[in-house]
Amino acid sequence: MSHLAATAGHNQADRSSQNLMAVVDADEAKLASVLKWAKGKDLDPDRIQTFTDYRTMFDKIGKQLDAVFIATPNHQHALPAMMAMQLGKGVYCEKPLTHTIAEARKLAEMARTTKVPTQMGNQGHCEEGYRRLCEYVWSGAVGRIKETHSWTGRSNGGIGPRPASAPVPAGLNWDAWLGPAPARDFHADLHPHQWHGWHDFGNGSLGNMGCHVLDGVYWALKLEHPVRIEAEQVFGGSDQRYPTGTRLRWDFPARADQPAVKVYWYDGRIGVGDTGDDNKATPKGPKGKSNLPPLVQELKQKFPEEKFDDSGTIYVGEKGILYTSTYGNNMHIVPKKLMLETPEPAKSLPRTSGSFGDFMRACKEGTNQTASSFDYSARLTEFTLLGNLAQLAGEGKPVEWDGPNMKVTNLPALNQYVKQEYRKGWTV
Repeated sequence: MSHLAATAGHNQADRSSQNLMAVVDADEAKLASVLKWAKGKDLDPDRIQTFTDYRTMFDKIGKQLDAVFIATPNHQHALPAMMAMQLGKGVYCEKPLTHTIAEARKLAEMARTTKVPTQMGNQGHCEEGYRRLCEYVWSGAVGRIKETHSWTGRSNGGIGPRPASAPVPAGLNWDAWLGPAPARDFHADLHPHQWHGWHDFGNGSLGNMGCHVLDGVYWALKLEHPVRIEAEQVFGGSDQRYPTGTRLRWDFPARADQPAVKVYWYDGRIGVGDTGDDNKATPKGPKGKSNLPPLVQELKQKFPEEKFDDSGTIYVGEKGILYTSTYGNNMHIVPKKLMLETPEPAKSLPRTSGSFGDFMRACKEGTNQTASSFDYSARLTEFTLLGNLAQLAGEGKPVEWDGPNMKVTNLPALNQYVKQEYRKGWTV
């Protein structure tokens, strides 16, 4: 049995099969709910240590742990992951792997150095859909892919100024919640979920869903560094908040047997009054309409029997079109009846026991070979977060990206967002 520490991640049922040694959450009310949850999973709450600051946990019991599970706000991913790896502990971290591109590269480098088991929680990577997608794309079932269109109905952004300062809720360790982020007063629209929409803590709708929905694009098309990213449309947002809806485009050059490709992303809602948080309307107006790709709307009209999920991807090939839903599920050629006429490619990729099961297998076997290790997931995260740079640049302002040197070449002011300054005591 592995000794597991979780940072705000107790709601994962299959963790109960492990020896849950400690849980960290800046909110004492959440810690209380952990102990209640544990009792329902036949775990002894008296044996689970609780902390409001993961630095304290690592100081006290870090050497006794075998693995750490991280499900904090994005700005708190890199530091606990780094601390765990430096102690030689396995790390499972939710998506996106990090808050910034520089952090993703640091974690990947540390994982290579320490050789500990690592895994990012983009569970679709471990399931059948994306593996079957890769096999169909690589077999040439629909020809070479020249463009993709991905979308999510999630809207994790906002409009308007920062809310007024408010008293810190009782039991919330505000300093620990802020962690490496710039100091600020507590206010509404942050805790426990709305942090996704703020630059200092989250990565908007793209950060919330991108590593799920875009995983198949990155993997199947064998993408590397894009040369350009552009926000073709931006709705809402501010100097502190992510947009309520966007249309983004990544331009990738030809790679080996793959042609140049344009990757499109559509998120959120289009319409005045969006809150930017999970499509809830504000008193100021309606929640707007879904920001679906025009191609999806055309396919709906052409093939009314086709069903498209709230999040998904269309892959446009030379000979046909493929579709995957949020986590790669429901993978098929469009229209689905064409699947019956297409020879099935061999299953060339290994199958796994699921994201967390695959991670625990690696921990117990003492290997760093996992399906979505930091070596892969850091690159997927970087690709995704480049979309944030385009959002920050603004509508119609292409971002020229020098991937090997990790810098924007045409809009140098954006490089301040590639990496960040940390508060004293919280340096990654």
